[in-house]
Amino acid sequence: MPSHLLVGGVIHSPNDPFASAMLVVDGDIAWIGDEAGADLYRGEADGVVDLRGALVTPAFVDAHVHATATGLMLTGLDLTGCSSLAEMLERLGRHAAGDGILLGHGWDETDWPERRPPGSSDIDRVVGDRPCYLSRVDVHSAVVSTALRRQHPDLVDVPGYDADGPLSSAAHHRVRDAALAQVSASQRDMAQRATLRRAVELGIASVHEMGGPTISSPADLQALLAMSTEPGMPEVVGYWGELHGHDHARELGARGAAGDLFVDGSLGSRTACLRQPYADAPDSTGRAYLDVDEVALHVAEAARRGTQAGFHVIGDGGHDIILTGYAQAVAEVGADAIIRTRHRLEHVEMPDAAQIRAMADWGMVASVQSAFDAEWGGESGMYVARLGRDRAAELNPFSALVTSGVTLALGSDSPVTPLDPWGSVRAAAFHRTPVHRVSVRAAFAAHTRGGRRAAGDEGREPGVLAVGAPATYAVWQPTDLVVHAPDERVAAWSTDPRSGTPGLPDISPGRDLPTCWRTVRAGDVLFDAGAWE
Repeated sequence: MPSHLLVGGVIHSPNDPFASAMLVVDGDIAWIGDEAGADLYRGEADGVVDLRGALVTPAFVDAHVHATATGLMLTGLDLTGCSSLAEMLERLGRHAAGDGILLGHGWDETDWPERRPPGSSDIDRVVGDRPCYLSRVDVHSAVVSTALRRQHPDLVDVPGYDADGPLSSAAHHRVRDAALAQVSASQRDMAQRATLRRAVELGIASVHEMGGPTISSPADLQALLAMSTEPGMPEVVGYWGELHGHDHARELGARGAAGDLFVDGSLGSRTACLRQPYADAPDSTGRAYLDVDEVALHVAEAARRGTQAGFHVIGDGGHDIILTGYAQAVAEVGADAIIRTRHRLEHVEMPDAAQIRAMADWGMVASVQSAFDAEWGGESGMYVARLGRDRAAELNPFSALVTSGVTLALGSDSPVTPLDPWGSVRAAAFHRTPVHRVSVRAAFAAHTRGGRRAAGDEGREPGVLAVGAPATYAVWQPTDLVVHAPDERVAAWSTDPRSGTPGLPDISPGRDLPTCWRTVRAGDVLFDAGAWE
């Protein structure tokens, strides 16, 4: 593998905050230092890249994605940002002509003037007799055409059924399976490639794919894992969310039977499991898809096999099920067995203080999406509508997780929120509820090294720029750098160079986010914007 020398930039290295050059040999970082030291290697490197003042950081890890669904939106019908039902139907009309399944994603009725979600009758008026599946922004419910409903005539007796409105729970799972089964192999390939290309354009060199029997297929996961071995593609770490599916996950090449193994649903679709009813649906506390004994058995099985396990959990009632199940597993197999296998929880929106302490004690990872708060938090967001102000103010307690010692890994849950790593870092540092904020440095670490730790990847200091570590990095257009302060609750910073801390871009609200010039995985260039020409 050719060696290359980077010079004339700012290298974000924890070991040398004043570094301006870096040597890569055989896919690893062989040296980091200043311009004078770089002169010793100019003749030895196969190539020299003048960074022109650019910033070099570890590449991002997106710890929670759905690549095929993301790609289908990137290449097809994107309903995010629709401000009304009328606008949604207008967008749908542009894609209504044609044959085969019509897929779309991203509608959110929360602020629509019509004050209601779409129904099948609305969709039918636009698409006629064409099968159509349109998932809500949280992907836990969907509105479908009558033509797609007819493929499942038994839906009436299935939990989550509605005669005209969006389908949720088991009813949603059935129509989603029917819709995705009609996606051709060529459509899937195009969608997955679109997602991975978009990732590397944003400085993401690794994604964690959340597969499972209720949201994708074994073929879908295996195709994506194979794609990641091709030149120019990011790493894909796969998870298979199947209850007691540890052996199957291993057969598929997944890292574990974890990820989106659903304990509950989502707040937007009112399927997250709550202790108390929804503020805007007083007769509902959501849904629990697993019970305590099922969680305990799954976790104990994973511990005995030495494999990773984990769950999707959002509501406080869901957290009760999860942590009680883990306590039972700990009593059965011992805490050390749980700690060794590094279990992960996805989303973790409503844990209480005791549950956070238990997560820290058992070495668990919180795989979180800070963009959720940016999208739905605040005084008048969806969280307040669903839960009321007091409960909404408790959501996404990133600071409490970090200060308790829980490993934090940032991801997007794309297509629920878009691939946007710097946006996610900013959302965590400028959380709408100030007490939950973490420092920019902590948020950046959660989106780089945190993702590596979430996957159990601890070897050779992955996720940092240090000698001996894999040369997996991103190059960012020159920008103002600041040295962020250590306070985990406020997003303040100091520009004092004596801090010995490498700088990061100023990502304060209102500032433009950094532009990626190049993304590299273990020395191989995945993306190059051509800024060197």
